[in-house]
Amino acid sequence: MKASRPGTAPGLFAAPAAARPLAERLRPAALDEVAGQDHLLKGDGPLARMLANRKLASIVLWGPPGCGKTTIARLLADAVGLEFVPLSAVFSGVADLRKAFAEAAERRAMGKGTLLFVDEIHRFNRGQQDGFLPFVEEGTVTLVGATTENPSFEINAALLSRCQVLVLKRLDEPTLLALLAKAEEAEGRRLPLTDDARGALIAMADGDGRYLYNLAEQVFQHRGDPLDTEGLARAVQRRAPLYDKAQEGHYNLISALHKSMRGSDVDAALYWLARMLAGGEEPLYVVRRLVRFAVEDIGMADPEALHQALGAKDAYDFLGSPEGELAIAQAVVYLATAPKSNAAYSAFGAAQRSAKATGSLMPPAHILNAPTKLMKDLGYGKGYAYDHDAPDGFSGQNYFPDGLRRETFYDPAERGFEREIRKRLDYWAKLRERRMREE
Repeated sequence: MKASRPGTAPGLFAAPAAARPLAERLRPAALDEVAGQDHLLKGDGPLARMLANRKLASIVLWGPPGCGKTTIARLLADAVGLEFVPLSAVFSGVADLRKAFAEAAERRAMGKGTLLFVDEIHRFNRGQQDGFLPFVEEGTVTLVGATTENPSFEINAALLSRCQVLVLKRLDEPTLLALLAKAEEAEGRRLPLTDDARGALIAMADGDGRYLYNLAEQVFQHRGDPLDTEGLARAVQRRAPLYDKAQEGHYNLISALHKSMRGSDVDAALYWLARMLAGGEEPLYVVRRLVRFAVEDIGMADPEALHQALGAKDAYDFLGSPEGELAIAQAVVYLATAPKSNAAYSAFGAAQRSAKATGSLMPPAHILNAPTKLMKDLGYGKGYAYDHDAPDGFSGQNYFPDGLRRETFYDPAERGFEREIRKRLDYWAKLRERRMREE
């Protein structure tokens, strides 16, 4: 870690050594010390190429908490000789931005560049984001934004088009273990944990290096026998899983649940359901997706699927949480293990396209009601064959509009109940052909 220059105020990362948290003391002092982001910083990675050319473009660093976004931004400024100016979109407003841009313009006039680091950049509104555009275009600042949210949704297109989006990875288990070893080296002793508790600590960190160091700092305060998993749970506060019900994580997990059920992987489906509920998702939102899944991905292959999904809604309405969540889990199990078919879904889509293309064609006259004499005189209902009077209860008449050839929209799969439906449709198709020949 570089010390503050004599006569200057402590910077963003400076603090008296005794008071500095472990995560700050172990913050990388050079880019080659940054863990878990080799795809950006090593070899042919985009940041490695920029540094080789000593020309840094404006970028947006997108990644989960604790993966190194702030550290990388600071070290990039050092590497290319730019003044590092940090702002937080949570605590900064228009006045702070104007001051930062004015100071950057003064530096530029003196031949010094500025790296403006904006943490949580997605929290600036659209108008504030537009305010960056002229200063980025003119080169007054090199903008490095950091965000945990999908830039496609949270950063306006004009600003996004002027920045390169770089995706940082969640820290994996080997990387977190290496960080723990670094913490133990700094403290000069091993963490007082059993092997199982050590694994549990890694799981608690949930890919967040900063949070791992914070947990380790709490554990180092323990005196006595090594903590087992239960002792660890009592000694540290476990945070809720990362999950924002209004942002991309919400859509990622419901997509994972839907696709796991579609793939008939009941265990994965239950895992994603549990993840969503643990993150505080509204259970009835999940049930709405289950109802949609029942008609979209199962349909007539198992008509009971829709009843199961609606039954889960009724059970949850009646019981509430947590008891009602078991009914949702039961529905997930049923849907994931049911035979799958999107034939009804596809058929309706094809029928909608045909209806849109053919406009306002009238039904054939023989299937129109004729409640008045005029309508009877016009031929409404003339020649209608009452199916119950026909052999086999099937008349084989045409029900499509006159002038529109018969189309096949519904093509049932050879799975589940649709196998039986296929037999019925084939039987009626043969009867229809025979009636047409007889006419």
